[in-house]
Amino acid sequence: MERITAPANDKIKYAVRLAAQPAFRRAQRAFFLEGARLCADAAASGLPLLQVFLTAAAAEKYAAYLAPVLAEAAQVYEIGDAPARKLSDTEHPQGVFCICGFPEDDAAVPAPQGRYLALEQVQDPANLGAISRSAEALGLDGLIVSGGCDRWNPKALRASMGALLRLPILETDDLPALLRKAAADGMQTLAAVPDPAAADIRTVPHPGGVICCIGNEGGGLTDAVQAACAVRAVIPMRGRAESFNAAAAAAILAWELQR
Repeated sequence: MERITAPANDKIKYAVRLAAQPAFRRAQRAFFLEGARLCADAAASGLPLLQVFLTAAAAEKYAAYLAPVLAEAAQVYEIGDAPARKLSDTEHPQGVFCICGFPEDDAAVPAPQGRYLALEQVQDPANLGAISRSAEALGLDGLIVSGGCDRWNPKALRASMGALLRLPILETDDLPALLRKAAADGMQTLAAVPDPAAADIRTVPHPGGVICCIGNEGGGLTDAVQAACAVRAVIPMRGRAESFNAAAAAAILAWELQR
């Protein structure tokens, strides 16, 4: 096993660049993960494990998590404390990191009988991660992501607790077109809006496939996406709050889609 002790090592710099730059991740078709459990989730999900970096202490402490990771890894490097600090984005790093290849089998279109949340320009990685956790926990068939935070953002992956590695994710540059195609295939399409005049989400029928759209944290859904949806729906609110946080709204909407 090769040992890396210098933070300026080219392999360390490559990993740091993957963690920091969405465009570089797309160009390389690879992403960066930190943490023993997330790396083990990646191995269990069948993602290509291109490189694994771990400290000697981590190899001993997290041996159970690392066994499947090391079995699948193409390359493994033992790193010193200085490279581990360079790689880490957490206050108390575990000393386990990996570089994974993108999956090859993501679905291109939603299944007509499936139930999905569609996210338009959601920017906060913590929101994206939390939404994926709710979607997985409540049994949705996947997420549709249109712009906004990169699904491979390290903070989003960490906030998702691995859900972004396990849940089917459909990416689109043209959400209105996808919604129109889904409606033509018989799916219900909903735009979640903070408008008291919209239909109460609790009363909207969705017996078959459905896509419910959630907008950007600051601006909500664009007019184009709202126009492409068959129904504008609202989560009824009390008090003086004007809207829900995107992650909170997503959890409520996911519950309603499966109720």
